[in-house]
Amino acid sequence: MSSNQQQPGLIAAHGQYAKGAAEEMVGQVTGLPNWKSSGQEDKTIAVDAMKKASENRDTSKGMGGIEEQAGNLVGCEGMQKEGADSKKQ
Repeated sequence: MSSNQQQPGLIAAHGQYAKGAAEEMVGQVTGLPNWKSSGQEDKTIAVDAMKKASENRDTSKGMGGIEEQAGNLVGCEGMQKEGADSKKQ
């Protein structure tokens, strides 16, 4: 699979992760368990999708510092690692 095909999958998965984190936060703030569990489920699905999309990823074509900063912002360890790896190359 080419990196052009992998990138949309990674981007969508990161978006789903951010959505899940927001849902989970709403659930925690409001005390609504269905929001919290929905957010946790979205995050789990997103992490699985990111792992799958990253299996054959060419880190030399990553976004480096931008990806690492975005990972720091949304709390995504995978983005942080991939960004740091891309910066090294």
